[in-house]
Amino acid sequence: MKKYQAVICADGFTMSVQASQTAYCTPRSDSASEYTEVEIGYPSRPESLLMEWAESPDSPTDSVYAWVPVERVSLVLAKHGGIVEGEVPPGVANLRSCHES
Repeated sequence: MKKYQAVICADGFTMSVQASQTAYCTPRSDSASEYTEVEIGYPSRPESLLMEWAESPDSPTDSVYAWVPVERVSLVLAKHGGIVEGEVPPGVANLRSCHES
């Protein structure tokens, strides 16, 4: 099972984006060529674009977000200036920041 390195965005926002046989994703596979929904974990601050998927909406930074559509994840990445570090599963737009380190 691959564990994807947590994403750090240009504005400092961080989150885990995972997809595997044991993650809350579609398809539930360790070797999918593309995922349509992924699991988000423990964002560094509350993110309104993700709240409808929060398992613990009262503790948004200590929550897992199940079966989040990859299009929504891409919106979150764009909102926070793109990825400067980390990686996302296949199917999620790999929106790299122009300020990448």
